[in-house]
Amino acid sequence: MTQQPREQWATRAGFLMAAIGSAIGLGNIWRFPAIAYENGGGAFLLPYLIALLTAGIPLLILEYTIGRKYRMSPPAALRRMSRPAEVIGWWQVVISFVIATYYAVIIAWAIRYVGFSVGQQWGDDPESFLFGDFLETSATPGVISSYVPGVLWPLIAVWVVVLAILAFGVRRGIERANKIFIPLLVVFFVALVIRALTLDGAASGLDALFSPNWSELTNGSVWVAAYGQIFFSLSIGFGIMITYASYLGRRADLTGSAMVAGFANSSFEILAGIGVFATLGYLATAAGVPVGEVASAGIGLAFVAFPAVISEMPLGGLFGVLFFSSLVIAGLSSLISIVQVVVSAVQDRTGMRRMPAVLGVGGLVALVSIVLFPTDDGLFLLDASDHFINQYGIALAALVALVVIAWLLRKLPALQQNADATSAIRLGRWWRVCLGVITPLVLGWMMVDSLRTEFDENYEGYSTGFLLTAGWGVAVGALVIAVILTLLPWKAGGEDIDLDMESPAEKEER
Repeated sequence: MTQQPREQWATRAGFLMAAIGSAIGLGNIWRFPAIAYENGGGAFLLPYLIALLTAGIPLLILEYTIGRKYRMSPPAALRRMSRPAEVIGWWQVVISFVIATYYAVIIAWAIRYVGFSVGQQWGDDPESFLFGDFLETSATPGVISSYVPGVLWPLIAVWVVVLAILAFGVRRGIERANKIFIPLLVVFFVALVIRALTLDGAASGLDALFSPNWSELTNGSVWVAAYGQIFFSLSIGFGIMITYASYLGRRADLTGSAMVAGFANSSFEILAGIGVFATLGYLATAAGVPVGEVASAGIGLAFVAFPAVISEMPLGGLFGVLFFSSLVIAGLSSLISIVQVVVSAVQDRTGMRRMPAVLGVGGLVALVSIVLFPTDDGLFLLDASDHFINQYGIALAALVALVVIAWLLRKLPALQQNADATSAIRLGRWWRVCLGVITPLVLGWMMVDSLRTEFDENYEGYSTGFLLTAGWGVAVGALVIAVILTLLPWKAGGEDIDLDMESPAEKEER
């Protein structure tokens, strides 16, 4: 059996839609507004823009270049650079596996809340409804005692949709799906923002978000927050963009594509900030309290604060349908890209055809997700896993990858030459400085700052035993599994392959 030829995106627009769809996820809607508000308001946009230009876009270009040059998934691409570097690629694949298992359940919640918005079943107490009636959250983290049918069936539906799209392949599945998802998301969210801007108190919400507190720019934690937001919102550091770029044509414009994707993602984040804080301004005005008292992020914003707003506002049901439908679409486009990382890596490792890879590997991700998260302990598992795999998985893997590629292997000049050969905007020394100096220093400081906080007190007050299992255990386990996968022999079509040999793309370039 011979290895199957690699698929390609049908158009550059199709690739960009998929890349933007991956970047625009749940964090854009429920994380950015709160981060901006807490870190200087309008003044935060300055470090945010600097972080985008010195870390976000340079990292996107790097991952696009690695993917396009080697035309393989992260483990295979990094192995072509250096055999020991393969472990970083598998580390990213395992991180994607973990994230996919719990990311899907949040989409399942949003699906249910689309329906809840119509009848506003959460009543007068959205918080009690979410944690009690809907999620049936247990009193003690770490003990699974029952399944929650109301979460289980929409979660199964999410996985059926995702695996079906992936089964059709890159061109007929992922590309076509994102050509529907992204325009639909924009239409829904623009309609939501327009409605939010017409609410009483919207101006006070926007004033709270955008009024600049320039003194905050001297606070180092604000700059760390800006880099952290850019880093986590662009889908960089855990193999997605390397994987997506591996399906590009050899003459694709990498620098221009990275800039389009980066600025599109940031534009959506700012749009989300406008919609969210206009809505929170309405809630604060109705309650007669300052905006700061109702501002929140994450699950609390989406599933507690927004339902409270929906219950108070005229035509709240329609607003809720638009908001939660936007969460579903943004989540699906991101989840598809995350699972594709795992599928692509297994295909490269085994030579497996697409359908068996999707059903086998994607099915395993779905199975783990369905077993663990639609339970009374699911919220606690999700919270701990998400925190530790982000801080000590994604960010740490990206730091190690940059140190290895830029400092140890010294590959940045060759990768720059590869990107410049087909890009309209040529990279200068700034690109190498950003990736070789600025971004590693910022990521390193983020690690130190995060670890200091971690050792001062247990995350969210969870017990040490629970964190060792669901938190540190997940983060460390991802690296251990990556090492094990690296030690296994490579197979393609039943024959060992030598990944140090030149790829067809490299031969053509030479």
